[in-house]
Amino acid sequence: MSAQTMHFVSPAQFRDRVSEALADDGLRDNFRSAMQFLRDKRASQFPDPVETEALRDLGEAVRKHALAHLPALLQKLEANLQARGVEVHWAETPDEACAIIHRIATEAGAQRVIKGKSMVSEEVELNHYLEARGVECLESDMGEYIVQLAGERPSHIVMPAIHKTKQDIARLFEQKIPDAGYTEDVDALIRTGREVLRERFMQADIGISGVNFAIAETGTLWLVENEGNGRLSTTVPDVHIAMMGIEKVVDTLEHAMPLASLLPRSATGQAATTYFNLITGPRRLGDQDGPRRMHLVLLDNGRTQAYADAQLRATLQCIRCGACMNHCPVYARVGGHAYGTTYPGPIGQILSPHLLGLNDSRDLPTASSLCGACAEVCPVRIPIPSLLMRLRTEANRAPGVAVAQPLAGQGASFSVGQKLVWRFWSGIYASPRRYRLLRWAATRFRWLAPRRQMGWTQHRTPLRPAARSLHDLMKARGQPR
Repeated sequence: MSAQTMHFVSPAQFRDRVSEALADDGLRDNFRSAMQFLRDKRASQFPDPVETEALRDLGEAVRKHALAHLPALLQKLEANLQARGVEVHWAETPDEACAIIHRIATEAGAQRVIKGKSMVSEEVELNHYLEARGVECLESDMGEYIVQLAGERPSHIVMPAIHKTKQDIARLFEQKIPDAGYTEDVDALIRTGREVLRERFMQADIGISGVNFAIAETGTLWLVENEGNGRLSTTVPDVHIAMMGIEKVVDTLEHAMPLASLLPRSATGQAATTYFNLITGPRRLGDQDGPRRMHLVLLDNGRTQAYADAQLRATLQCIRCGACMNHCPVYARVGGHAYGTTYPGPIGQILSPHLLGLNDSRDLPTASSLCGACAEVCPVRIPIPSLLMRLRTEANRAPGVAVAQPLAGQGASFSVGQKLVWRFWSGIYASPRRYRLLRWAATRFRWLAPRRQMGWTQHRTPLRPAARSLHDLMKARGQPR
């Protein structure tokens, strides 16, 4: 059974993949129903608008406080983890993070790795890196396991296989898992996957996990999950490696509590997930289980670029609930794979330019209607539309213009022709006389405009012709005159 997965395609191909996704009626139907289900589930968990807004205010305050003191909190976290026997590693790039983990695996003589859900490991393409060096890395989250078997990437940060139907999974298991017959019974499919994974937990030399929140004051790593795979990944193998972005730290356990309430309610519409795992180090004398060695890898990968900008720093408030994706009309129509990035949807549109640079991701900030639904449901109040507008500005900034905090790939979408067009329009609108002259000319020479309109007018649902009279309207409705 192969665990090989594909590399991400470049987000620079976003426009082409969007066209393919829009032509796939089945994909659009799947996502439309799935997103509606998740929206309804979330709404059921926030019935009181006053309580909801108060909790969002508290979540925003916690994340802003953590970011305002980020360097000091990271140092405190490192010191407290080291005091509890955890080895802390710092990685600036994905290659550095992967190399650190491979070195730990080599030192431990590890051949098999079992991995709980970790978006940071997806971000650095850890599975591919390890497998290329002879180390098997198997996903233990059921959704991640399914897409790994299929040789695909997650299409959602919380529900990786949301793009697949039970029929798709039944065929996949029949093809990839020995002695697994075809069945569309969901419980049977889950049992089949768990039987495979339980055996792999016992065989694994290293367990890898993500981190939802890291508490600096106590040196605690908090993992949120529903399946128990995170608990098995962090306790059964002799070595546990946790991975997290540097922004995931908070000051105290008290600060983490509102986030632990907001996360499951916003993500899956649950009052609480099945498991909250709080880890404070490797196995101690007298413990019956747990790893004998524990490591934490702290990843930057462009996060310091966002952190250095007073406005863009809000990007790092994210707690990875996926609510913005579930409510985004664009994501619901094109799915996660179209973006070509680890983080699709609205959060990916504002985070990916820092991880990848605007040269590759310049089209992502434009894939939004700016309807504001993402900001309205964000549990920590990230102003996503404002950040999208800022990134559009940076992508179109003229070369050579000095800015206080330049972004990687700044000016990637700059066009002299576009600049001239906007200069023309600003000149027209700056003068009432010029505007009236343009309006006069446009009405008299509109016959010069092309018959076939581009943009949204080409793809919108056509309106029904207006009735010419009340007689026509009554006739069309089959009513007596």
